Amino acid sequence: MSEQPGSATPPAAIELREVTVASMRDASLNVVEAVNWSVLPGEFWVIGGQQYSGKSDLLMLAAGLMHPAAGTCRIFGFETGSFGEAQLAERLRVGFVFQGGQLFNRLTVAENIALPLCYQKNLTMAEATQAVGGWLEVMELAPFAEMTPSSVAAGWRHRTALARALVLKPELLLLDNPLSGFSPRHRQWLLQFLDRLWHGHELFDGRPVTIAVTTDDLRPWQNPRRKFALLHEKKFTAIGPWAELERTDHPTVKELMAELVETQN
Repeated sequence: MSEQPGSATPPAAIELREVTVASMRDASLNVVEAVNWSVLPGEFWVIGGQQYSGKSDLLMLAAGLMHPAAGTCRIFGFETGSFGEAQLAERLRVGFVFQGGQLFNRLTVAENIALPLCYQKNLTMAEATQAVGGWLEVMELAPFAEMTPSSVAAGWRHRTALARALVLKPELLLLDNPLSGFSPRHRQWLLQFLDRLWHGHELFDGRPVTIAVTTDDLRPWQNPRRKFALLHEKKFTAIGPWAELERTDHPTVKELMAELVETQN
């Protein structure tokens, strides 16, 4: 069921109702259960969880890349269980960045970024790579444009994957553990860049992007306007803003903020 034309309230970017999330590696194994979660346009959500808590599975389901084992998942009002060729335009409103990037090493950095333009805009690879010059500059990837992903460091590979996810200018961006294993330089750059997207980047003509990320370290994401949630023992808990996160006595939250707590004491 989708939002009716003329409705005063736009649909949620993501809406999960009583959703059970199965493992992407073993569909018979449920990793998260009874999820109720709404992401409104313009929000920035951070989902914390320890390793193997189901963060990647939940995010892939929220992107429409997996179907719920139970319950309903809607993206911009459209049920993902019925996604097909007719819903291609709705799928393209979502950008997804896998942990590790999932780039094609037979292609150059520029060609990886250009690939969605070839598939969705019917451009040749030569035409598409010409069209991604702005992204190469913004991501500081121009010096690596003709290199393959295996020839550049992890931080640059992640910027390549991010540019590929953004090249079609989605309204919703989902990133799986995007700060994992990065140097301080790349971490700081990514945090600042995501804030620019969230508030309206010039490459999006100032249109804000709705964002959700997963993490096993909550500390870098501190911001009073972001919203936070927790995955623990198959349970999804929406906590709220950073101030609420600091007040919670949940042991997993304390672990995910351990260094910050130690610094303050």
